Amino acid sequence: MKISVITLFPEMFSSVFSESIIKRAVDKKLLQISFINLREFGLGKHKLVDDTPYGGGRGMVLRVDVLNRAIQFVKNGEEEKVILLSAHGKQFNQKKAKSFSNLDHLIIICGHYEGFDERVKEYIDEEVSVGDFILTGGEIPAMLIVDSVARLVKGVIKEESAELESFSPYLEHSQYTKPPEYNGQKVPEVLLSGDHKKILEWKRNESLKITKKLRPDLIEKD
Repeated sequence: MKISVITLFPEMFSSVFSESIIKRAVDKKLLQISFINLREFGLGKHKLVDDTPYGGGRGMVLRVDVLNRAIQFVKNGEEEKVILLSAHGKQFNQKKAKSFSNLDHLIIICGHYEGFDERVKEYIDEEVSVGDFILTGGEIPAMLIVDSVARLVKGVIKEESAELESFSPYLEHSQYTKPPEYNGQKVPEVLLSGDHKKILEWKRNESLKITKKLRPDLIEKD
């Protein structure tokens, strides 16, 4: 799978994806991640990417012509989707992460300043939001989405971990490690049994129980 991120600040991503699982996935060529500097498609000597809004208002707005030049440069005709990170978008969740992971190419556009020229929506497939709060730009949401999608790409994580993704959208089950007993608190016997089938059943039940207690809204949506 290929993920392309269009951003004014590609350097923000340099350390985030050079470690751990995602780095190994890139090294194994299971995943290709590229960061496209929107400034390279800017206009004139100063590579302008934004301008003042028509009708007045504070701040600057990213230009549709600059954005579309970047989009068309990145698109390659594969099974791909262009998403715009926007407060107007549908909220990102595990189901959406899974659907994105099945694409050949995911293109993410990070916003900045006071937003985008509305006409850019003619050149994207979907608007996505990571939550009802305000950030200075789309780079951190893009990191979140890349991490969430990448781990679902086939081969990136172990098969057992992939199997447990089927619990979505429920919360994860409780986890334990050594020692088996600490201050009178014991690890559940089933986890020490070595019976994979019973352990998996316990994890599913535990996941459901925790979700009912802490996030019943997730079950109502399911």
